[in-house]
Amino acid sequence: MQSPFNYSPLKPKGYSAKNIIKPVVFICQAPEAQEVFVTGDFNDWDPVSHPLKKMPDGAWRGEVQLNHGHHHYLFVVDGKPMLDPRAQGIARNEKNEKVSLIAVS
Repeated sequence: MQSPFNYSPLKPKGYSAKNIIKPVVFICQAPEAQEVFVTGDFNDWDPVSHPLKKMPDGAWRGEVQLNHGHHHYLFVVDGKPMLDPRAQGIARNEKNEKVSLIAVS
């Protein structure tokens, strides 16, 4: 007899770890800065789409929803691109410039 609940032990159709979105916190230590943004492959390198908020201790903090995988990014501090010294690694972009690397799993 077949179950009336249409249960299948298989994963739902279309499931992929790449489709999972996670909140990722970016923190930039730039207490003297007037404004800080995070830019990367996740926002087409738009230098102003993801502003960070200044915290009482002088650090800048922001949260970005990222999908599973590796992402390249930079901080933009008062208009100047800056590597993240706390990044999980350093990579090269298509122009062979150094960029920060983060892995989301």
